[in-house]
Amino acid sequence: MNVFLTGGTGFIGWHLSQLLFELGDSVTIATRNPDKHAARAKGKDDGARVQFVPLGTDLSLYMKGCDVVVNLAGENLFGKRWTSSVKKRLYDSRIQTTRSLVDAMKRLDKKPDVFLSGSAVGYYGDCGSEKLTEKRGAGNDFLARMCQDWENTALNAESLGIRVVLSRTGVTLGREGGALATLLPVFKSFIGGSVGSGTQYFPWIHIDDICKSMVFAVRNKDLAGPFNATAPKPVTMNEFARALGDVISRPSLFRVPEFALNMVLGNDAASMITNSHRAIPARLRENGFTFHYDDIGQALGQILKS
Repeated sequence: MNVFLTGGTGFIGWHLSQLLFELGDSVTIATRNPDKHAARAKGKDDGARVQFVPLGTDLSLYMKGCDVVVNLAGENLFGKRWTSSVKKRLYDSRIQTTRSLVDAMKRLDKKPDVFLSGSAVGYYGDCGSEKLTEKRGAGNDFLARMCQDWENTALNAESLGIRVVLSRTGVTLGREGGALATLLPVFKSFIGGSVGSGTQYFPWIHIDDICKSMVFAVRNKDLAGPFNATAPKPVTMNEFARALGDVISRPSLFRVPEFALNMVLGNDAASMITNSHRAIPARLRENGFTFHYDDIGQALGQILKS
């Protein structure tokens, strides 16, 4: 396949590009700093099959001949208070990029077969212990509304005859980035533990499984619309903290209370951690996808001991 990818220099996108290379696919990565990232790939075996192009130009110029468009672009949600200006940047980085991709595909004589666009389990809002399949409607907080608009913008590509799949992503676990890279130093310093109440569900997925699920969704012609990109056995925050402590032989006794998170990050940003998303990957499993990592202890052990 010839794949056009935004967000390809981020944590998930870079891993996805490596998997695509292993499968023999060619990838064009749109980024704001193409020269910088081209140097990152220089000298690797996959160098002949990756091209870096500038994001923000007429993307249709670089999409010609592509079979698949994958959209994982979006400003990082973590580590800052969601002020009005930050919310606008978070929203625009997702919706405007998605809109520009759909507009670019309109200008192509030969359209891609598939458009895979990112989303998140934050689409559902705070749902307690309810099991969340893809049939569940959207929540009402800022993140839920942003995800809903993000998905609806991507779905405009269906009018072009393009199959659209939407990856509602959970908390992706890998050593080089994401939540685990933030939590690991805290646990190694013997001050790790649950965040918030500890009873909220933590919708995790191993980095290998999320990348393989995206390739699966692109190649499975029977799959369209949203799918939950989460492991089939979600755990509570308490269970996750205990599993992480066990794997690295550290205690998980400390707790960051919800009010403290709200004071530091504000209610909206803190809700990403304190809201409960018991997301179940119903559509992936119905379509025959097999998870390699479905146990949190197994997943953390592989990541941290490999």
